[in-house]
Amino acid sequence: MALYHLSPLASSALAAVLAILATAVQAQESPQRDLARVELTAGMHRIDAQVAQTDSQRAIGLMHRQDMPTHEGMLFVFERPAQQCFWMKNTLLPLTAAFVADDGTIVNLADMKPQTLNSHCSAKPVRYVLEMNQGWFKQRGIQPGFRLQGKMFRKP
Repeated sequence: MALYHLSPLASSALAAVLAILATAVQAQESPQRDLARVELTAGMHRIDAQVAQTDSQRAIGLMHRQDMPTHEGMLFVFERPAQQCFWMKNTLLPLTAAFVADDGTIVNLADMKPQTLNSHCSAKPVRYVLEMNQGWFKQRGIQPGFRLQGKMFRKP
């Protein structure tokens, strides 16, 4: 077994690096709750959606959340329309993904089981994906073709 002697400066630097790594690991296992929010509407129903718009925010999504209020969701925003595919790794809640066109029209819906790697994809290129608690859309009679309202959606 080799013993190494570190100078006080090196020890401080090593401690700082270890603290940063520990914070990064904890952040990966903690839910995102401090993202910007946007209000959307689905007919008379209001949705308070967190906005995931960077690569890292989209990668974490709703992972590690143990609960989510009924009227809340997460809106994933991409730079340009493309086929978007989602899975549920480290996601504890059953969710429904609404794949949404630029004008707010729901292209397709996908129910997703928690903690699975099954891929759920948009039926055509979209820029937005809205995740809500599973059953939220069905309970309100919202199906593909329904148009969501929000400031980011382009008017037809």
